Amino acid sequence: MEILIDADACPVKAEIYKVAARYGVAVKVVSNSPFRIPDSPLVSRVLVDDSFDAADDWIAENSNAQTIVITADILLAERCIGAGSQVLGHNGKPFTADMIGSAIATRAIMADLRSGMAAADGIGGPPPFSKADRSNFLQSLDQILHRLKRAG
Repeated sequence: MEILIDADACPVKAEIYKVAARYGVAVKVVSNSPFRIPDSPLVSRVLVDDSFDAADDWIAENSNAQTIVITADILLAERCIGAGSQVLGHNGKPFTADMIGSAIATRAIMADLRSGMAAADGIGGPPPFSKADRSNFLQSLDQILHRLKRAG
């Protein structure tokens, strides 16, 4: 079992390292640019080239039923769910096969709305990342790892 992090915009890397260490689970930090990672045999860095979606492609190609993928990218989540991975958003909400279709549809609608509005009329992006999001993430990751460790 391992955790794959879509790391370029991940605000919960430190939390992932902490929970993974408690469970003894390997973590791969996948990104286009180097990040400082803990000096731990459980944590490794995967640097991909800076082409569009290179990190997403690597994660999708290496995800399976034994991986937990951490990402906010809905399209990457869909690919990883298809490979059998557990997928968790930065805010602690899991991406599941039951909800991914509606999440993709909502993403497309929001993209259309943003493209049709002037910058001053913008509908904004997601809400700021909060302490509650961080707490929800920690709880969700812990629950997934606990469940997979018991089943495995």
